[in-house]
Amino acid sequence: MLVDSHCHLDRLDLAEHSGSLDAALEAARGRGVGHFLCIGVSAENAGAVKALAEQYDDVDCSVGIHPLDLTPGETPALDWLLKELDHPRVVAIGETGLDYHYEPEAAELQQASFRLHLQAANITGKPVIVHTRGARADTLSLLREAALPQGGVLHCFTEDWDMAKAALDLGFYISLSGIVTFRNADALRDVARQVPADRLLVETDSPYLAPIPYRGKPNLPQYVREVAEFLAMLRGESYEQFAEMTTANFARLFPLAHLKA
Repeated sequence: MLVDSHCHLDRLDLAEHSGSLDAALEAARGRGVGHFLCIGVSAENAGAVKALAEQYDDVDCSVGIHPLDLTPGETPALDWLLKELDHPRVVAIGETGLDYHYEPEAAELQQASFRLHLQAANITGKPVIVHTRGARADTLSLLREAALPQGGVLHCFTEDWDMAKAALDLGFYISLSGIVTFRNADALRDVARQVPADRLLVETDSPYLAPIPYRGKPNLPQYVREVAEFLAMLRGESYEQFAEMTTANFARLFPLAHLKA
């Protein structure tokens, strides 16, 4: 079984499946994908991701506010976040983090929000899903400051080995998306070869970042198979071995997930 450890099921382009999320999920299941983690990105979609997790036995979700979805001048309320996290299908916090690539002017607000999410992680014991772009030093600094015993994951990882190693040393996992298949991703492939077998996850981040040969098209959870097959080949592992390994890693990082035996 394979797990799509990061997807946005409420945002999928379902044209290929006649507008049916049921059909999209069934297509993924038909390719060996047995579980999906649907990611929260805002206060507005928290209810939607929880409803999807309640609807499907093989879907869990996270709740949080993406650094690019913050309201200027307004830090999320800790009480709101803790209330949203208190749900049996919410197995993680986020995605949260820092993105100075697109909004460097919002660095202070993003840091305040990230700290709040990390505080919630310390209170609840749930792992944190981290988005980081153009903010390497501050991301690592805040993670060190939080010192989360349960760790979390740097999702859709695109940084270098030095950052990956620093995150691994803090107890975090590294998740790779379809970007690793792109022609210009040699540096990321070097990282992919070096991540320890017990700390690697795989994702689509659908509907974004479809892997080769679907690049430029809307991404779907079923394409996590292409990412996994590519990574298995890159690392010199069988697909079956890679799928089993990353599924076990997902279960270890997200112990509240409702994985089928």
